[in-house]
Amino acid sequence: MKTAVSQHIEEAAPLAIVAEEAPLRSKPSNYPEPYFSRMAKREKRPLGEMFGLRNFGVNLTTLLPGGESALLHRHSKQDEFIYVLQGAPTLVTDQGDVDLMPGMCAGFPAGGVAHHLVNRSAEPVVYLEIGDRTPGDEGTYPADDLKAVLGADGRWIFTRKDGVPY
Repeated sequence: MKTAVSQHIEEAAPLAIVAEEAPLRSKPSNYPEPYFSRMAKREKRPLGEMFGLRNFGVNLTTLLPGGESALLHRHSKQDEFIYVLQGAPTLVTDQGDVDLMPGMCAGFPAGGVAHHLVNRSAEPVVYLEIGDRTPGDEGTYPADDLKAVLGADGRWIFTRKDGVPY
């Protein structure tokens, strides 16, 4: 059954857009402090939401010099994929670093390698990120005292690794 909101999204969804003209995500990060401020040099344009996609997300993401895509993390159920459009990000993983360039891509199966992108260059990095929205997903962060659980409402709930809420 469609809700009034989902019906409005479907009716208002465009057929096609210029990705760089999509509005920026209203909130730069869902992370609690002290991690929220680390995402200040990241800009996301949630493209999938523009079209009413529910099963997976697609973001056009820009990392300014010194920016990070996320904290070093892995998902328990979500697969992720990135495709570099512009710039030279470094893929940082718990198995080592890989320098990327436009046209390169990387995929991260659920439960696999912990990862994030870092822009160590002097130019912006632009890439597409795609991830599914599997219910019950959890995010683990090997370098930070953080754990994330995807709530029933589709929002992330963050705690410390011992379960204490932020």
